[in-house]
Amino acid sequence: MDTHTPAFPPSAAQAHARLARFVPHAGVAYSRRRNFDLGAEDHSNVSTLSPYLRMKVLDEADVSRAVLAQLDAREADKLLTEVWWRTYWKGWMEQRPSVWSAYRDDLTRLHNEVQTQSGLRARWEAACLGHTGIAPFDHWAQELAQTGYLHNHARMWFASIWIFTLGLPWQLGADFFLRHLLDGDAAVNTLSWRWVAGIQTQGKTYLADADNIAQFTEGRFVGVTGLAPSAPPVPAPPLPPRRDISRLAPYTGAPSDRAGLLLNSDDLMPPDLAKIGVTPVSTAYFDGTALQSPWHTAPMISTFRKALACDIAPDVELLANVQSITYWAKAQQLDQVIIPHTPVGPVRTALRAAFQTSGIPITEVRREIDSAAWPLATAGFFKFRKHIPDLLARFAGHRPSS
Repeated sequence: MDTHTPAFPPSAAQAHARLARFVPHAGVAYSRRRNFDLGAEDHSNVSTLSPYLRMKVLDEADVSRAVLAQLDAREADKLLTEVWWRTYWKGWMEQRPSVWSAYRDDLTRLHNEVQTQSGLRARWEAACLGHTGIAPFDHWAQELAQTGYLHNHARMWFASIWIFTLGLPWQLGADFFLRHLLDGDAAVNTLSWRWVAGIQTQGKTYLADADNIAQFTEGRFVGVTGLAPSAPPVPAPPLPPRRDISRLAPYTGAPSDRAGLLLNSDDLMPPDLAKIGVTPVSTAYFDGTALQSPWHTAPMISTFRKALACDIAPDVELLANVQSITYWAKAQQLDQVIIPHTPVGPVRTALRAAFQTSGIPITEVRREIDSAAWPLATAGFFKFRKHIPDLLARFAGHRPSS
């Protein structure tokens, strides 16, 4: 039985077709209607490209080129800004990896507390199952579990209610999203929840408001009661100091080396191996979805990602776990393994540990667009935003009109 959500076909061709269909609506229509959550059956006002962007089946350049081929940059500013927000979050986390480590440490502690504190467990379970009695929140919890997707505005309302109305730790909410979102990403998800909680932009929180929910759900949820009247920032340590993004070692294999390509659940698109003169003798896919949480992740996420991997590389070997990486490399008699550079998150941790144990040399290849954009995420988004025209010129071939 095919368990992936039919709203997101696991196909690169379908991803590009979806982008092409959306481009004519990426200007004024998107700007006016993007904040409306029209329900699980109607996301026509937004692109719904995020699961494909998450897996690198599409990237920022693909979307920007397609949009700017038909629309003026000013007309498409809202859409382009949203696309490059994802890049900004990734770059910000790359320069502050301790934020991810702290989140995982907190989650380990909270996992134990959920097992031992019956009151916390009951409130957490009610929130996860959508049994809180807060109609829109319960609807979104169940929609997410059923579809693997939520409108961005619904995600903000949901996170605010989770933190400020239900009084649950933001880390447990971020984990709930990461266990169910097809586009769940270590940096984007963690930092978005921190933003709602008033930690990321310290002191600035997001408060879910009944009138706002009624307006932007077009009356689907009217007169919601019991919401928190205020959103005091969650206490947290100060932001960690920024550190430079590490440089990657160049490929040093000999022409006669047998090299394998290892795709993974952070990046499904093979890097440009022609630049380093490599033709892989075998391609494999490592699915690290289960590593995203101490609890079980929704099966549809792994199903979607594995199917995408098979669509992109039909001869790909699917690896069941970290140990399988070593078995694959030895069975293929590999001298080198090439992997797309893995960003901060559980896949990076698992892969680096696996290759340290095996002793097999690896070469990480970072995308040029990431090498250019990530170091620019040094502070807040609006400082990063000043660089977007230059990034569009470099990677989307767009020059502003004089």
